[in-house]
Amino acid sequence: MTMSPDQVKIYEIKRVDVEGAIVIDGFPSVGLVSSIVANYLIDTLEMEQIGIVESPAFPTVSLIRNGDPQHPVRIYAGRPPADRAGRGADKIVAFVSEFHPAPTVIHPLATAIIDWVQEQRCSLLVSPEGLVVEAGAHGGKPSRGPRLNDVKVYGVASTRKARELYIEPNMTPFAEGVITGIAGVLLNEGRRRGFDVLTFLAEAQSDYPDARAAAKVIETINQILLRTPLDPVPLYAEAERIEQQLLSIQRHAADRSRADAPTQGSQPMYR
Repeated sequence: MTMSPDQVKIYEIKRVDVEGAIVIDGFPSVGLVSSIVANYLIDTLEMEQIGIVESPAFPTVSLIRNGDPQHPVRIYAGRPPADRAGRGADKIVAFVSEFHPAPTVIHPLATAIIDWVQEQRCSLLVSPEGLVVEAGAHGGKPSRGPRLNDVKVYGVASTRKARELYIEPNMTPFAEGVITGIAGVLLNEGRRRGFDVLTFLAEAQSDYPDARAAAKVIETINQILLRTPLDPVPLYAEAERIEQQLLSIQRHAADRSRADAPTQGSQPMYR
């Protein structure tokens, strides 16, 4: 049966028990914060791919890494190491993509994600996001060194319980404003369903990938949810490496889209 353009399906390629897992939304956001965060966790925790998300609205590309083709939207799962006291998140899942979904597929995509998360009995869903700041607010484009203390993180939760448990004791609540895209739909659906969805917003530049903002969100997720030992210096360096990798992918995809535009007559799924 043919899928409609806005239809979304999740296919599991490996059956894994993810009950109780923390789920990360890794779709591109301001400064590519969410994509860098998700890719960092996947690489650092050596998470394995357990599924893909499919839709006719997704870009028609295959990402080749280490000789293996990769789907535009992938699902990974793994276990972070425990801290010295033996505490830490038992399981973590990440949905990740290097491309911005088309506006028409955002709502069905977010709904499919939270449906799957609830079906798998995961514990909560986290959307890392970039919060636009004026150019030069942190001295222009970030330097090559880690300056994580310059970045402020705000938080919002879909339920009162999650707000009181995770947001209010650890960061400034995001009290007024607009959250768009996948994160916005996930927050609304979480509130409607009474399911815990968190959005962590780090101040970020909007005109280039912001590794420093992503590193601050990773640090926040680690301290609040994972509680694993983490050195911020290599954290920033790794986030910066992923930033460059994602930037290269998007540039190549944009070039390919411009080259194909006259014959295909379609709009790119990324910007």
